[in-house]
Amino acid sequence: MALLLRLPYMIFHTSNSLNITQTSQPFPMKQHQKQTHLHFYFHDILSGRNPTTVKVVGQDYPNSTFGTVMMADDPLTDGPDRSSSKLIGRAQGMYAWAGHEVDFGFLMVMNLVFFEGEFNGSVLSLLGRNKLGPEREMPIVGGTGVFRFATGYALGKPYWLDYAKGDATVEYDVFVLHY
Repeated sequence: MALLLRLPYMIFHTSNSLNITQTSQPFPMKQHQKQTHLHFYFHDILSGRNPTTVKVVGQDYPNSTFGTVMMADDPLTDGPDRSSSKLIGRAQGMYAWAGHEVDFGFLMVMNLVFFEGEFNGSVLSLLGRNKLGPEREMPIVGGTGVFRFATGYALGKPYWLDYAKGDATVEYDVFVLHY
């Protein structure tokens, strides 16, 4: 009985003591915001012995692709030729065919992981619609490392496409604000 009478007191004082936190780290928002433009090539390879993208669930390409989910670990390079260009990072995540019949497009959920130069170890998170067309715009919704608190957008333009195999190279220009 005594425990039941003390319970409200214990809950109130326990939860009250957990509300206060302090940090010696400066809040990044007090720093000057930077704008960064990145230019690279994204290589999505579905064919061959070492594909960088695999189907997780859904229809076989090139039949009806609606609802198909793909998992990717695609190379990002500084030039369009995958074999002779410098590897600067990887696009790791998934995309799903979300457009049906006339309005084709993907839902893209990708982490752009960089491991070269000043962006080594930093990540940009891309989440949004990738409508198939001559130019695609997708939002950058966050980041880590150099790209903490990142917001921005990515513009993708098809550079090369093999319809029979599903392989593609996409040229990207990414514009981000970050601290």
